[in-house]
Amino acid sequence: MLEEISTRAPKSADKDKYKQQLQGIVAEISDLQNLLFAENKHAILVVIQGMDASGKDGLIRDVFGGINPQGVQVHSFKAPTPEELEHDFLWRIHQRTPAKGMINVFNRSHYEDVLITRVHGWVDDATAKKRMAAINHFEKLLVEHNNTHILKLYLHVSKKEQLERLKERMSIPEKMWKYNENDFVESQLWDKYMMYYEEVLRQCDAPPWHVIPSDQNWYKSHVVAVLLRDTLRKLKMQYPGMKK
Repeated sequence: MLEEISTRAPKSADKDKYKQQLQGIVAEISDLQNLLFAENKHAILVVIQGMDASGKDGLIRDVFGGINPQGVQVHSFKAPTPEELEHDFLWRIHQRTPAKGMINVFNRSHYEDVLITRVHGWVDDATAKKRMAAINHFEKLLVEHNNTHILKLYLHVSKKEQLERLKERMSIPEKMWKYNENDFVESQLWDKYMMYYEEVLRQCDAPPWHVIPSDQNWYKSHVVAVLLRDTLRKLKMQYPGMKK
């Protein structure tokens, strides 16, 4: 499935044009976010998943960096703390979901609990399937009971591009802080990750996943910005009147 989807921009895509358009799209997103905050009827959850070096941090900077920080929260999910391990696997996630009027961005997410855990054999297939069912119910709860609109993004990067980016972290001073020796170890498990990612894309498809070609950062950011802008536009929001 994923191997049949290109990781690169279409040949017709104009890099300079797309980069210029991005500025205007982000400006519109900023205006729409202000309206979202003022109306206080909807919430937006952006879930970003992808292999190491797929460009999650850069995407967040490009698309969300120009938005009022009062209306956007970014959460990164690392290894669970001892307190978090005392609860169900979604406990720490639920605390970070957006309130009405907010855009929350997950840099990695609840899907790590059915991805890396399976790759390393920390949970068996039966447990993973139960967790995916729980995730589906959880996301349905957010949609139906808090008017949350969930945008799920898989950053689709090629194995070759990932390796080049990981090597850059060893040679480019501005990127050295990202270097983690374990990233190269994880990259050797590529096929396993792809197998489990494909299952997640199939089994947890409501709301649907968007597979974003991510070998070229300028194209990835443009595609995601358009998706977010269009999601906000469809809400048909209006500024509330003066309070009496």
